[in-house]
Amino acid sequence: MANFDFLKSIGATPEAVAVLNDQPNLFVSLIAVIIALLVEVGLLWTIHFATLKPEQRKKKKETAKKPKDNARGGPSKK
Repeated sequence: MANFDFLKSIGATPEAVAVLNDQPNLFVSLIAVIIALLVEVGLLWTIHFATLKPEQRKKKKETAKKPKDNARGGPSKK
């Protein structure tokens, strides 16, 4: 038989603990639903991110270093 007495330490009432001790499938169902919702949110976020148009995506800041000397190929100063 399941023992859910540890839930009293986080604020569960004695009646709630008694129900969970009597019907542990409720706790398993709760955890399964929470995991399913998290998976669904992750899937929805992935679809949202994958279907963004290029102009909707955040631009990456280019941190290009300035070329030294005359690396651009322009006319040289002599």
